[in-house]
Amino acid sequence: MMTPEAAATTGPAAFADLPIDQVRTLLAVVDEGTFDAAAAALHVTPSAVSQRVKALEQRTGRVLLLRTKPVRPTDSGTVLVRLARQVARLERDAYAELGLNGAGEPTRVSVAVNADSLATWFLGALTRMPRDPRLCFELRREDEDHTATLLREGVVMAAVTSSPDPVPGCTVRHLGRMRYLPCAEPAFAARHLAGPLRPSIVAAPVVVFDRRDDFQDGFARRLGHGGAGPARHYVPTSEGFVEAVAAGLGWGMVPEPQAEPLLRAGRLVDFAPDLAVEIPLYWQQWKLDSPALATVADAVVSAAARALRT
Repeated sequence: MMTPEAAATTGPAAFADLPIDQVRTLLAVVDEGTFDAAAAALHVTPSAVSQRVKALEQRTGRVLLLRTKPVRPTDSGTVLVRLARQVARLERDAYAELGLNGAGEPTRVSVAVNADSLATWFLGALTRMPRDPRLCFELRREDEDHTATLLREGVVMAAVTSSPDPVPGCTVRHLGRMRYLPCAEPAFAARHLAGPLRPSIVAAPVVVFDRRDDFQDGFARRLGHGGAGPARHYVPTSEGFVEAVAAGLGWGMVPEPQAEPLLRAGRLVDFAPDLAVEIPLYWQQWKLDSPALATVADAVVSAAARALRT
């Protein structure tokens, strides 16, 4: 039978007072991958790291880490890892306001962004950032359908995502719509796509970003097929993807800002101009009163308003 003392550490009240050193230790173990590496990073013994994590698990009444190599957080552990990162963010903001950022150290902001936004409009937002506060960026490239996962896990502070549903503890702002055009090199289109589009599209070679990329298959499904054809070229960069299509390796869905100059130059043709696809994009960020995050959000929203369809 559970003692009253043990019960008190597993109920909702247990979360009202989480020792910050234990939460920070949990974060260190996840970031470093092992208890020994976390101990070295924290300048304590591996035994101290293990004791802190066990104490935090007892306090919350949950298993927080999977003891694999590298260590991985459970769902409950992910919640506390996100909390630890947010606390660290608030501490750094407070130090900056107090003028205590050592030797003028800039504030680091981590953002998940999809490859097409990164290649077309997102970097322009960062170049227009004011010089105060001093910021540096850690960008994680991820498909827009998966960037919210990094936000949910606390790996990043903000994300460009296709999901309008807020991650717990985050705010959402609509950015606009990225328009994609079904494109091919002119000779490729004449050879593979000159006939009726439905049977042609499933037989034609196609360029895809990676094995998780379902975009071209989704376009083919709109035409009544189960997906694009089996002849696939995997090109895992936005710029490389567009160049592969322009080189005639296959057809692909090209972001409008990248397609327009190539269409004007005659290097690409839009073989189905009535079937463009628009993907809504959203900005999600931690719900924190952080000057750094607010500055980045304003710049991103402003740049998106200029570059995306509203």
